[in-house]
Amino acid sequence: MNSQRPLNLDRRSLLAQASFGLGALTVSAMTPQFSHASAIAGQEDQHPAPRAKRVIFLFMHGGPSHVDTFDYKPELAKYDGKDLPFELPPNISAKPKLMNGPWKFAKHGQSGMWVSELLPHMASVADSLCVVRSMHTRGQSHGQAVGMINTGSDNFVRPSVGAWVSYALGSGHPDLPAHIAIGPATAHGGPRNYGAAFLPALHQATAIGSNGKPGSAKIPYLTGSLETETLDRRFQLLQGLNQQHLQRGGPDREIEGAIAAVDLAKRMRTAAPEVFDLERETASVQKEYGLGEKTTDQFGRSCLLARRLAEAGVRFITVSSGQVWDQHGNLKVGHEKNALATDRPITALINDLKRRGLWDDTLIVWGGEFGRTPVVQGSNGRDHNPQGFSVVLSGGGVKSGFAYGNTDEFGYYARENRVHMHDLHATMLHIMGVDHTKLTYQYAGRDFRLTDVHGRVVTDVLA
Repeated sequence: MNSQRPLNLDRRSLLAQASFGLGALTVSAMTPQFSHASAIAGQEDQHPAPRAKRVIFLFMHGGPSHVDTFDYKPELAKYDGKDLPFELPPNISAKPKLMNGPWKFAKHGQSGMWVSELLPHMASVADSLCVVRSMHTRGQSHGQAVGMINTGSDNFVRPSVGAWVSYALGSGHPDLPAHIAIGPATAHGGPRNYGAAFLPALHQATAIGSNGKPGSAKIPYLTGSLETETLDRRFQLLQGLNQQHLQRGGPDREIEGAIAAVDLAKRMRTAAPEVFDLERETASVQKEYGLGEKTTDQFGRSCLLARRLAEAGVRFITVSSGQVWDQHGNLKVGHEKNALATDRPITALINDLKRRGLWDDTLIVWGGEFGRTPVVQGSNGRDHNPQGFSVVLSGGGVKSGFAYGNTDEFGYYARENRVHMHDLHATMLHIMGVDHTKLTYQYAGRDFRLTDVHGRVVTDVLA
């Protein structure tokens, strides 16, 4: 290149022409570098003391039925087939006929927590669970409710929870992203559910696989046949072009995000392959998670990878089941298939974190975008229910063997100690050492928060 000749490239052309075979190590695939540190640095006295260092969000996409898992309602059996004694919410196609579930409930552990026989493995660790039985949210449809649980908004494009955590705390490892999404959905908002929206681009998640499947459980194209010296020259050239474009065009969050992303990509080449290598696990650990078994292999790999990422210092890890819990019909067949795929790996994750001394400072969150109706849809299904449902917490910062709140006698509406999705997010941030009212980002003329102008910390669930 003639050093005297100016570069006449716009930003889009510059990035396209300068990639030089870096493959999937693109701007959209990368996340933050450690040195960007914290949005609350120097303000620690204004924020709560952290109780957990990381979050593993086990997203049960589609909406598992709370009245068939963790919210025991004996009145459903008593009045099975009878009319619901109050009006259905609007936009519901279900019949107003109560339907008892096909699974029995029993008390488990020293806490005597009610858990359905649908989830026998999670029932075995009931004394390690904190069940919030009084959740409610906005959004009767999947798109709205998925947006709420992942971003705090049912209709606007907003940063994901993981992006906010990354922005606040940075990465716990100098050469790994702060935010990783394993098997994220391509529907119901797709990338916006793990994206950064108006936050700097470096806070979006690195996606591994899609739709409930981790794929190879590795970052594509991270390793290749090119020699290190050749790759280093290409990284250097790309960063030089990015910096030159930034200097000419002035401040640009996208270009700044690209620079941070490429820098992280370069460093990840040495750190990430070892962390993502599940074969380093012993045969007994792989068996515990269900690897190699048709029913549990995919979700087991996702959970095992989540543990390895948590151990390495990744701040926020989402593990998605794929949209499989949406049983408008064939409730028994569908929920049993989903439980068989996820129940054992989730319990293995909890036990494995405990053995490694990580459970006490890892917050695990299990739940879907909403629950399901206690009334029947069709002949044997349940419709969406954002009016009342359950979320399960475990690990750092929360009580164990504890149930909080209640729905009504049939499980339709959250009644006692109601917890909105904004409250759950506020509590998650609090456990991570962040005051949700002080974590703000100025955009379009005003300060934005994950919880907007809402949210309260549910102190009763804190250990």
